[in-house]
Amino acid sequence: MNSFARIISPACFALAAMSILASVPAHAQSANTSFFVTSNGIGNGGNLGGLAGADNHCQTLAQAAGAGGKTWRAYLSTQGADGAPAVNARDRIGKGPWQNAKGAVVAKDVAELHGANGLTKQTALSEKGEVINGRGDTPNRHDVLTGSQPDGTAFTAGDDRTCRNWTSSTQGAAMVGHSDRMGLRDDDASKSWNSSHASRGPDGGCSQADLKSTGGDGLFYCFAAN
Repeated sequence: MNSFARIISPACFALAAMSILASVPAHAQSANTSFFVTSNGIGNGGNLGGLAGADNHCQTLAQAAGAGGKTWRAYLSTQGADGAPAVNARDRIGKGPWQNAKGAVVAKDVAELHGANGLTKQTALSEKGEVINGRGDTPNRHDVLTGSQPDGTAFTAGDDRTCRNWTSSTQGAAMVGHSDRMGLRDDDASKSWNSSHASRGPDGGCSQADLKSTGGDGLFYCFAAN
């Protein structure tokens, strides 16, 4: 009897340990997350409800993943319009450093983010720690809304690159980056994480169908600003 107890006890201990680990929320690893690509878009094309709506989406997703104890901002620029000045995406996201849900640092500061950063398909993860579908996957979802130039600044007023400052799904177009750093060409611009090409489609560029037609889903980058 004692011999049987000695044999079974380690097994029971292992099962108990596994049970305890299973009870730990899967998102616990995300508590220190300070960067992610949204796992889903708002679903209304380029109409995100403006910057406030996009920020709220970041905050909501972060909260659900266990990283809501920070101030989250969408990496989006807006263009000057109706007397309001332009807003640069790079000025909205804090100072860094930023790490993904797996703990990998993607950039230590704003300068590195817009230079030799660590963003790849394997590091530009969702708030859940999942890889975003890229070129070669079905469906391709690598187009990420930014409305920004390569240095993270807004485009000048004129050609709409922000779907009317993220308030329209019927007018304008959106500048997008590629979260997997893959392009149809070998040049750096095509592979840019934040400024690869403008959206386009049968409806012009800002409907949900337009965004999907070129390999997107209305996703965007979120950064913890504090």
